[in-house]
Order: sequence, then structure tokens, then C-alpha cells
Amino acid sequence: MALHITIDIFSGRPNPVIDVSGKEASRILERVKPSQRLRPGDMGAPEELVLGYRGIIIEQVGTISRGLPKVFRVAAGSIYGPKLFHSIADPDFEGDFSSARGLAARFKGVSGFPAILKEEIDRLHQIREHHKHHHHRWAGKERCHCAPLYEPAWWNDAGQKQFNNNCYNYATNYRTDTFAQPGRANAAMYTSLSCASVRPAAVADDLISAPGANNKCPKEGHLVALVIWPGVDFHWYRKGRNGYWSHKPGATPVRSVDNSNHLIPDPRTANRGGYTVFCTFMVVMHGHIKIN
Repeated sequence: MALHITIDIFSGRPNPVIDVSGKEASRILERVKPSQRLRPGDMGAPEELVLGYRGIIIEQVGTISRGLPKVFRVAAGSIYGPKLFHSIADPDFEGDFSSARGLAARFKGVSGFPAILKEEIDRLHQIREHHKHHHHRWAGKERCHCAPLYEPAWWNDAGQKQFNNNCYNYATNYRTDTFAQPGRANAAMYTSLSCASVRPAAVADDLISAPGANNKCPKEGHLVALVIWPGVDFHWYRKGRNGYWSHKPGATPVRSVDNSNHLIPDPRTANRGGYTVFCTFMVVMHGHIKIN
């Protein structure tokens, strides 16, 4: 028995992956097996809701444990999957997973990652307790005529387009199916998760720096915005024709709201979770950029 575990937390960079097998895998499955079915009014699968931690995706490799699907998600003490909408047997699982001696410590890509993950897990629990669904009314007047159409269904195919294109792909409206990284197509990829590194990498891809844009639509091309989770990840937003912003957190669906489930008139004032640093506005000239 083996498990392929993905921590669904990043938006720009690939998510951490941890592989376990044998008794360690069996113990995990015992702890996350479904317990009590959630009520219809409880929050649904969290992968569509937030920037930051969205859960732990567990894929069974080889022998499949009875009563569990091949792939499922554990988040905020619950398990989601085909016919699964339940609390898990051990509500302490995610806390132990993110402890200094837990499985998260095996990921060496971010300094102090277990503590960062623990903070994000707590954040998701708070969102689950306080999140309320709102009905949003989009502005009817087009304000940014050169901006791409807001077509979430085109990106949210639960397949190739959704899973292999990230926030950078979506913001630039450029599908590569490679989880595009700023600068990679032009041998100038960022070297740290900071504004000073990611911004020039995007410039190397021919995005145009526009720090003085002040949320105003350009006469040509469309406006995007770069934010940073310091030392952890980057994220991009794009401004739509109606003046509101949308984004695509990693491999998850495109969304038009922030972490408070509010429409986004300005990414500088949106609830961005751990992405606390607003770097800059930039302009994408259609057909002029090269990303990969």
C-alpha cells in the first residue's frame, strides 16, 4: 500500500508532494476514514474557496483501501470525494501532519514550512466557521474593453486546462498546460519568492511594468497584478471588462471573489490570505508575451 500526498497550498509554484507507504500509509487511512456525514448547510469542498491552504489530496497507489476512493481530499477536519462529504475519524490529523515532526516537515522547499502550514490550516478552519455565501451582482457597464472575457467555464474543465494552468497562465490569458513560471520561457526565472525577483522575471516574459497604473485600465492590453506570500509563493490577478478582478489559485477553478467571498474591485484591498505583499500592477499586451 502506498499514498501519493499533495498539499494543496500554492497558487503559482507547484504544490509540495510527499509519498508514503506500508504501515505509515495504513495509519493515515485509518485516521482520515469518513466518520459523520456533514449537513447540507455545511461548507462544501474548500478547493474553490481560498488562496492558501485548500487541503491535502491523497491518492492511493496500487491496492485501494475498502471504503475510500482512489483520490480524495482532506481539509478542515473533513473528507471530500465521490459520495464523500464527511468529518474524518481523527480531527487532529491535519494538526499532526503540520507539526514539526509531521509529514509536512519532509518538504524542504520553504523554510519553516510546517509552521506556515499550521497557520494556514487554522485559517481554513476559521473560514469554514464564518464563511457565508453571497449572491454577487456583476457591474453591467464594460469598463475595460481590451480585457479578456470572464469565461470561468473554459478554464474550469476539471481536467487538462484547470489542473495544468496556474494563476500566471490565467492572468496573462495564455494557456500553456505547463503551470507557467515567470521568466522560465526566457531563461530568466525568478530565484526567490519576492517582488524583487518575480517582477523582473515577468518583465523578461514581456509583461510591462506599470506601478503607477493605480487600478486603471490601460488603453491597450489588460491589467494584471502581482502579489507575494513572502518566501512561500506568488499569485496573479487580472482585471476584467466590467472593472472587477478575477484569479485562479493554482490548479483550482477560476474565481471572481477573494478569501472573504467578496467581489474584487481592487486587489490591493482584497482578502488575499497569506499573500500579504502587493508588488505591482503590470500590463499584458495580447500576443506579445512568451511564457512557459
